[in-house]
Amino acid sequence: MMCPFCGHTGDKVIDSRESKEGNVTRRRRECLECARRFTTYERIDEIPFMVVKKDGRREPFDRQKVLNGLLKACEKRPVSMSVMAEAVDAVEAALVASPDRELSTAEVGEVLIERLKSIDKIAYVRFASVYRNFQDEEDFLEELTKLLRKKEPAG
Repeated sequence: MMCPFCGHTGDKVIDSRESKEGNVTRRRRECLECARRFTTYERIDEIPFMVVKKDGRREPFDRQKVLNGLLKACEKRPVSMSVMAEAVDAVEAALVASPDRELSTAEVGEVLIERLKSIDKIAYVRFASVYRNFQDEEDFLEELTKLLRKKEPAG
């Protein structure tokens, strides 16, 4: 830490205290060169996880927004809240693993689609219809055909 009085970089910590909330640490320091005391405050630099929209806008990751999308897709389906929460956890894990702390909406959608495919086929098709922006029944039929092809045993 550089002394604000003489610019020397050597100091010793005399006292440390956390704030009541626990998010800031106050430290009293003494410069080893000029012996003057000064106070520093340390806090965690929280960089939010971001989602990059199709139009290039960035917005903070909203777990509830992702969960709401899954709730709509799984409406009246036998999918428990814990299973949906695990799917959202998978998205968060992908964000944590991302070196930039951000994912595109396409990447978020793909994580969820892969999860839904193994959880509930109807919920998967519902989610895919919104996520992939199906325009007509041909899009639905194409997606269902892909599902059925994967389901058929190799012969």
